[in-house]
Parts: sequence; C-alpha cells; structure tokens
Amino acid sequence: MPQDGVRCNEMIRAREVRVIGAEGDQLGILGRNEAIALAREHGLDLVEVAAAAEPPVCRIMDFGKFKYETQKKKQEAKKRQTVVQIKEIKVRPKTDDHDFETKVRHVRRFLEDGDRVKVTVFFRGREIVHKDRGLAILDRVIADTKDISRVEQDPRAEGRTLQMLLVPVSKKGISQETVNPASEERSSSVGA
Repeated sequence: MPQDGVRCNEMIRAREVRVIGAEGDQLGILGRNEAIALAREHGLDLVEVAAAAEPPVCRIMDFGKFKYETQKKKQEAKKRQTVVQIKEIKVRPKTDDHDFETKVRHVRRFLEDGDRVKVTVFFRGREIVHKDRGLAILDRVIADTKDISRVEQDPRAEGRTLQMLLVPVSKKGISQETVNPASEERSSSVGA
C-alpha cells in the first residue's frame, strides 16, 4: 500500500471498479484496465476513493492535485486544533509561604495559558503521617485560584503523594479545547 494510504492506477487491486468521471458524473462499473485507459485518455489518474465499497469506488482525477489538497486540509485541521498540556507543580508540606506564593503564581500563569495543572504534594520520610498538612496546602491552592480554575480531579493519595488536577474555566481553556493525547503524555514540571 502506498505511504498515504490511497491507491491509484495499477496499484488498484480490484478487477472491477465503480468509476466516477472527472466532472463528478457516474460512469458505471468498469474493468480496472478499461477505467485506467479511460483516465489516461483524459490525461488524468484513476484514484481509489472508497476501497471498502463493493466494488471499490474510483474517481478520475489528477492524483498530484488530490494529494496536495489532502495535505492542505490536514494542515488546516492541525492549525485549528488547540493543544492542551498538563503542567505539574510540586510542593512539600513544609513549603514556606513565599515559595508557596511563587508556585501559585506559576499555577495561575499555566491556567491563564489554557493548560491543565496537576498539583502534587510529596512527602518524605515521616511526613506521610501528616496528610492533613498536604490537604491544607491543596485547599489553599484551590482557594487562591478559584476565580480562574475548577477542580477536575479532587485531591487523592497515591503512595507518598497527594495529587489533584485543576482546569481553566476561561474561554481560552476548557470551552473550546481539543485534547491532544500526545500532549497529555508530556507533562512539564516546575521545580519542587
């Protein structure tokens, strides 16, 4: 199969094909070789447009122009797509007020940019017995960003961490987002 997934001319495997002319008119079911000869007569190619149909549907057209237009449509779709990333902010239960305020500023900036933010409180050693301090920190983050975010995933414990997910409520973020699965895999991290 060709790289772009579209067969043309001799690459078409079916013996008989339903042919659509260059002007969009139905020419009926023809033999593959007869359809290719008809296309070449007009200086064009026979392109398989619906391989799953029985018999496959082929159209007489300029294959180079078809590939170009398909590529342009893909580029336009990609341009309109909004990529949403998950950013991660890490804090500890003993994070000082000034450091905490800096991290909240980072969270706000990420949310204003339309990204999702994963806030993680990680515990070291015996700090794990004070999960209430971690929950208090997450509650402060929620309170400090409540005007531009909402909680998508409530705080939950996973091993030695507490995590929650914030999403923007602005028009730039959630309302028109198209999540790109590849971008969710790459989460950016800002210092601990």
